[in-house]
Amino acid sequence: MAVKSAEGSRNQMEKDNSLKEFQETLREAIEVLGYPHQVYDFLKTPMRFLEVSIPILMDNGETKTFQGYRAQHNDAAGPTKGGIRFHPDVTPEEVKALAGWMSLKCGITGLPYGGAKGGIICDPRQLSLTELERLSRGYVRAVSQVVGPTKDIPAPDMYTNSQIMAWMLDEYDHIREFDSPGFITGKPLALGGSKGRETATSKGVLYTLELVSELKKIPVKDMRVIVQGFGNVGSYLCQYLHEAGAKVVGIADVLGGLYEPDGLDIPYLLENRDSFGIVSNLFTNSISNQELLKKECDVLIPAAISGVINKSNASKLKCKIVIEAANGPTTKEAINILDDHNILVVPDILANSGGVIVSYFEWCQNNQGYYWEEDLVDKRLKDKITSSFLNVYNTSKKLGVNMKIAAYIEGIRKMAEASRLRGWVRF
Repeated sequence: MAVKSAEGSRNQMEKDNSLKEFQETLREAIEVLGYPHQVYDFLKTPMRFLEVSIPILMDNGETKTFQGYRAQHNDAAGPTKGGIRFHPDVTPEEVKALAGWMSLKCGITGLPYGGAKGGIICDPRQLSLTELERLSRGYVRAVSQVVGPTKDIPAPDMYTNSQIMAWMLDEYDHIREFDSPGFITGKPLALGGSKGRETATSKGVLYTLELVSELKKIPVKDMRVIVQGFGNVGSYLCQYLHEAGAKVVGIADVLGGLYEPDGLDIPYLLENRDSFGIVSNLFTNSISNQELLKKECDVLIPAAISGVINKSNASKLKCKIVIEAANGPTTKEAINILDDHNILVVPDILANSGGVIVSYFEWCQNNQGYYWEEDLVDKRLKDKITSSFLNVYNTSKKLGVNMKIAAYIEGIRKMAEASRLRGWVRF
């Protein structure tokens, strides 16, 4: 029987607390805004939550049933939008929290969406390609009544990719009996995907880092960075940092971490990682993820799972800046500790919003039937990230709150106002 490590159990416990973390910070931001408690009561949980059972024929001839979820947090400002993750540790609480965070991202960046999120409890590393396709199609069949290009638009997330989006699109088209490219984003280019979508989250984090480097007067060139996570987001981010002249002194995957004070050989790591971003197993001097978080650097970028920076390790961090590329990697207690240590935390709902921004661009292109060149996508992404960052930073300074609370405040405003105008809440 497999036994979880103490580190893995602690991370799972933090993930299970994600909805509580979302709600506590939401309440604090609403109090700063001066909104009545009824606004909090309305926004603290999703408007809809669907739990589904997905029976899948496995390659050995047996049928296995997988549990899946879809949370739609708030659709006052427009259709809901959010990714689908395949992971063995997916929980209803995590999916609900992620949907709420997505609503806030859309509010911060001014997108005409509310937030959603989906997930399936599975380990895709243990599934064959045909089993993965059946599971992807089965999920769409299970949720098809509540999703669509004007209802709820899915996208890739942890351990899902453009191929999985392609299978899901095809299944939805079969169910609805018409071509519907705007149903899902993160698709391959040949099926209506957008140039720049696969790298959008990483580029958004990079643009955020460039803004912070100006703010803190730490040049990107020779900046010492640790990226905890080496999947889609982390690996592209390491590539961009390396190209910009930064020293990536540490990286981590699910099996362990690598640290080199003089900078890692990023091209070698990128060339030799497997399809799940695992490369640490090629080295004998790897360390644990927790050890890596405590190593010295200028900027620490958690880009993997939630809850990795918590009350037990926050005081031991040796960085000047934390940029949250993952969703919910820093707990509320940890942020308070980092504030006391004068470590700037750029929150996830701002820093990693590049994915949903370019997903919105993809949806627009699908609706128009007109597709943009990558330089235009990148320019518009950088403009959105820059204006969103400055709004949050200025709110932080004006109200005397940290960047996390300021981001929540900016995210809540549009959603709450749209709900008020519809007559759903009064304030």
